Amino acid sequence: MRVMGLDVGSKTVGIAVSDPFGWTAQGVEIIRINEVQEEFGFERLAELVKEYEVTRFVVGLPKNMNNSIGPRAEASIAYGKKIEDMFHIPVTYQDERLTTVQAERMLVEQANTSRAKRKKVIDKVAAVMILQNYLDGASNKI
Repeated sequence: MRVMGLDVGSKTVGIAVSDPFGWTAQGVEIIRINEVQEEFGFERLAELVKEYEVTRFVVGLPKNMNNSIGPRAEASIAYGKKIEDMFHIPVTYQDERLTTVQAERMLVEQANTSRAKRKKVIDKVAAVMILQNYLDGASNKI
């Protein structure tokens, strides 16, 4: 029984899952999608949902800096509605402003990775940050 975090983009979806206790987030993988051609990677997502026994999705919501909802946030909400209907698992939206920037900074400072290597993992790291922020916030409410 785990929570799955998703960093939804137009070409990739970064995936993270919580540990069984809901304390920590771990990166799983990046699913390639094509938003324009309406290829959303749902088959692979279904495999991961089953493998990790997911009971909740947390979808990153890329709000504008003024807290408004723009086209990217609307696309994330649409993706969330599709997976909620498909899997019958609740979806929560987590404000993800600047998580990709934070993830990139962390990879540069701590991992000292090249730009090419960062590009390959950035969405997964962002998904971890989205999910960990959610888990930290949820634990504060108990």
